[in-house]
Amino acid sequence: MLKQIAHFDIDAEPIFCTKYGNGHINDTYLLVDGTARQYILQRINKNVFKNPNALMENIKAVTTHLQKKVAQSRNALSLIPTTTGDDWLCDDDGEYWRMYPFISDSICLQKVENPSDFRESGYAFGHFQSLLADFPADTLNETIARFHDTPNRYENFKRALHADPLGRAKEVKAEIDFALAREEYAKTLMNLLASGEMPLRVTHNDTKLNNVLFDRETRKPLCVIDLDTVMPGLSVNDFGDSIRFGASTALEDEPDLSKVSFSLPLYETYAEGFFEACGKVLTPCELNHMRDGAKMMTLECGVRFLTDYIEGDVYFKVKHDKHNIDRCRTQFKLVADMESNWEKMLYKGV
Repeated sequence: MLKQIAHFDIDAEPIFCTKYGNGHINDTYLLVDGTARQYILQRINKNVFKNPNALMENIKAVTTHLQKKVAQSRNALSLIPTTTGDDWLCDDDGEYWRMYPFISDSICLQKVENPSDFRESGYAFGHFQSLLADFPADTLNETIARFHDTPNRYENFKRALHADPLGRAKEVKAEIDFALAREEYAKTLMNLLASGEMPLRVTHNDTKLNNVLFDRETRKPLCVIDLDTVMPGLSVNDFGDSIRFGASTALEDEPDLSKVSFSLPLYETYAEGFFEACGKVLTPCELNHMRDGAKMMTLECGVRFLTDYIEGDVYFKVKHDKHNIDRCRTQFKLVADMESNWEKMLYKGV
């Protein structure tokens, strides 16, 4: 690894490097140089991200834009260039590497420890939207094709259902019926995009709590991290994916559905922070369909789990043969709960 480090324009000779963080995709290392300055070094997983150059072009464009707007450099990621002036490295083995300055005195939370954490994560992702509201989203690469094209997810589901390679469909008729009953609804957001009523935005596409760095002392958000999935998308889907994950009372694979419910208070807490940060830059169409983002991302995820179960668990990693259907059922339970709270979820202004 020293030969890769040598290609980056750091302040002094490296004196320490170790594996860092809890990520499951890229290889991440903490590097310290002779001046005690710290860096994050990452090797991009080419098995997951098939076009590292396109991914890094997106990150370079977005981080450059953010750095021009933030109050302090630690409020946005920035790339450390190579000694030849490139923004990332492709080494002799064809592996792709990048380096960021380490953001000191920061913490990363793996779960919501109190409602304030969730609200502040909402503010962080809302601020991310606000800072990038004037960025031309259509200039970014689509690094994962049709990522949140929910009607396309339904087409994949119906193909799997027709093939039914393991004969599992008969076991999950209730879940299949639940999904198919909402197929027409699943077109809602893509129709609004196609008609021009909803704008294309720069979206993060992985808006989990642990992708926000918080100040260790103040517990306020510093910046949004893990920009690998940044690409053109819908603001309502970024909002919705946070809700899908963070406003549930149980884990994603909880088999006991009596423990699974949609928390309206957590939804409102997150929305308060998100809209405070970006409510003024979003269009009325976006604001009025934020609740659809929450429902759509949850429904889409449930359909993806159901599809994978029918196909034989070929995409998501599973710990047992019912894992994907357990995941599907939690998502569909949340969708049903959202439908019961639908009027209460409507945007109420900032």
